[in-house]
Amino acid sequence: MKTKRFYHILISCLIGLTANGQETKTIDSSMVLIPAVEFMMGKNSEKGYDFSPAHRVKVDSFFMDRHEVTNGEYFRFCKETSQKLPEFWSTDIFRSGEDYLNYPVIGINWWDAKKYAQWVGKRLPTEAEWEYAARGGLIDKDYPNGNKWTKEKAKQDSIGWNNLIDPVEKYEPNGYGLFYMGGNVWEWVSDKYTEDYYKVSETDNPTGPRDGDNRVIRSGSWHSGAFCKKVYYRKGLPSNWCDFAVGFRCVKDVDFNTEIKDNK
Repeated sequence: MKTKRFYHILISCLIGLTANGQETKTIDSSMVLIPAVEFMMGKNSEKGYDFSPAHRVKVDSFFMDRHEVTNGEYFRFCKETSQKLPEFWSTDIFRSGEDYLNYPVIGINWWDAKKYAQWVGKRLPTEAEWEYAARGGLIDKDYPNGNKWTKEKAKQDSIGWNNLIDPVEKYEPNGYGLFYMGGNVWEWVSDKYTEDYYKVSETDNPTGPRDGDNRVIRSGSWHSGAFCKKVYYRKGLPSNWCDFAVGFRCVKDVDFNTEIKDNK
């Protein structure tokens, strides 16, 4: 085994630019490096929405999956760990379509999403990490690609679940190279949910309230209105909740003291 230099020097990566000209990198083809930042999270509202007030937070750099966890990826997890398959996999509708392995896995509750993330050496994103990544480097914009929502194109193939959900990389990504940070399926994050948390949120790397029965979901889904797809929109669901519109993606901490070894 040949030991290479430290992680931040030797990451074999692709280099791109965010919407505001900031450099981003990928650890591999499935993850993107999101730079450390201080940003305004949420949005001020006089209507009492739970995403108000806007407040300043700091997040450390982290890697995020380019796309939602797919059926194929989750199936491998189930096969190798004897994890129970999602209940929707027992239906013919779910299996319809030749490309279903590249669609986002659905019917996953928060606990199973966490198990998968741990199995692949990752974790679920915090709500703050998710929102900043969704913004794609844009400032004061409502959606991952700006202030105007472009409705997903209706598909005209055979009737089935995949007539409603898209493959994980069908449309253009946001400025960070992340696909579907608005729409397709809701995504679990690690934080517990309370309506008034933003009034008392921590500033540095917030991880959500200590108490609460529900967990946060973000992104909106194929059957959500445009309002739910805004980068700051949030919602809480019981951690054991699962349905045909909720999936997830993972993140990984950046550890610059970790050494990389190759097989030479």
